[in-house]
Amino acid sequence: MTSRREARQAREAATAEIEDIESTLVSHSRLSDAERLVGRLTELGWSVGIAESLTGGLVVASVVGVPGASAVLRGAVVAYATEIKQTVLGVDPTLLAAHGPVHPRVAQQMAEGVRRLLGHGGEPVDVGIATTGIAGPDSPDGQPVGTVHVAVTTPLGSRVESLELDGDRDHIRAEATARALRLAFDAL
Repeated sequence: MTSRREARQAREAATAEIEDIESTLVSHSRLSDAERLVGRLTELGWSVGIAESLTGGLVVASVVGVPGASAVLRGAVVAYATEIKQTVLGVDPTLLAAHGPVHPRVAQQMAEGVRRLLGHGGEPVDVGIATTGIAGPDSPDGQPVGTVHVAVTTPLGSRVESLELDGDRDHIRAEATARALRLAFDAL
């Protein structure tokens, strides 16, 4: 029977071993969220389309910054105006009228819409990523600054993450971008 002291010592030894591994040169070149996403899409042979509102192109810029992104990225739409969400991405006008452009279902419909819009040969892109929210400094519809919804749709289904982010406008946009990339990677 192992004593608590022995169990604690074993955990400490395992933690030290992990820290040693993480301090190697290999671990210093950890992949960014965008690199991990592009790598996974490449492995699957899948394509991606991106629809952005509050992030204004930061998500697609992150993906484009990865060498080899052209093999998986079909394109992106910055749908900053509410009417563009409806007319270009096909977001339901009743949904927009009832809840405004910052809503989880709006994010989901943006992701679905960009899949259709950027598809090829009658087939949608494999992965749609979307962001909508309020980066501040003011809120046009009374929702708190930092309210963000990110969505990912794939042939396997949809995921939406609703966030309440803190910080200034730049921080909220950067964090929303990071969360969208992570959600997409996790969905794959």
